[in-house]
Amino acid sequence: MAGSEPSTTRTSPRPRPRPTVAVTGPDRGGWPAWFFTAWAVRRAGGRPFRVRPGKPHSGRPFDALIVGGGADVDPELYDRSEEGPEPQEIKAVEKRFRQRLIGYFFYPLLWILRLMFQSHGGTLDNDRDLLEKTLISRALTENKPILGICRGMQLLNVVRGGTLSRDLSGFHTETPKVRSLLPVKKVHLREDSQLAQIFAATTVQVNALHNQAVATLGHQLRVAGRESNKVIQAIEATDRWCIGVQWHPEYLPQKNVQQRLFQALIKATKNLAV
Repeated sequence: MAGSEPSTTRTSPRPRPRPTVAVTGPDRGGWPAWFFTAWAVRRAGGRPFRVRPGKPHSGRPFDALIVGGGADVDPELYDRSEEGPEPQEIKAVEKRFRQRLIGYFFYPLLWILRLMFQSHGGTLDNDRDLLEKTLISRALTENKPILGICRGMQLLNVVRGGTLSRDLSGFHTETPKVRSLLPVKKVHLREDSQLAQIFAATTVQVNALHNQAVATLGHQLRVAGRESNKVIQAIEATDRWCIGVQWHPEYLPQKNVQQRLFQALIKATKNLAV
C-alpha cells in the first residue's frame, strides 16, 4: 500500500549456551559419583563433562569446576597432620546412645552401599591428585567458580596452603562409626557465610563418607560450617566463588536444599559472564 512503512522482522536473541562444568573423578570406579553429580549439574542448567587422569581433556575450556570425592589426599602434599578436636570435646557433644542406635541399625546396609559407591578402595591416587591440583590452580587463575566435594574440599584447602587431619576415626565415639549416604549429621553454618545464604538456613542435615578433614585453613579461606564436635564440614573463599563441603550433596538428589548448591554454582558462572 502506498505510503506504508516497510515491515521489519524482529529476531529473538539467541539463548546463552549452558555453562560447561568440568567434573573430576578417578580412572577406576567413581561412576555413581559421576552419574549423580552430572545429573545435579544438568538439573541446575549446566553441561557436565568428566575429567580423569586417563582422559584429562587438557586445555578444554570450562565455566566451572567440581572436584569430586574419592581416595584420601596424599599426606606428602601438605606439611603436617593435625590431630583435630580433642576426644573429650567430641564425647561432650555427641549423643552416644542415638549414634550407636543408628550405627547398629543401619550399618550393614550402609556398609554395602559404601562398597558400591567407593571409587578407589581407600588407597591414594597420586595421578588424580596431580591432575586436580592443576585444575584447581587453573580455575583460581581464570577466576572460575569451584565446588569441592569431600576430598575435593580437602585438596582445595591443600592447594591454598592448608593442612588436613589424616584420620578422624580416633575422634568419633559412635560404635560402629557411622558412614552413611543418608543425611545423619547436622552441620552448623556460619550466619554470614555464602552457604547459609545459598541454603537459606544456618543448619543442614548431611551424609558422611569421609576419613580426612580440614585441619588448618589455606590462604583466603574461612570456615563456613562445623559439626558440634568442631570438625570442619564446609569452607569457602573470601575472595571469589569457591566453596568446599565435606559431605556429598550429589548423593542427596531428593533434598531440594542440596540442589541449591549446584544451582548457585551455575548462577556464579553466569554472573561472571555478565
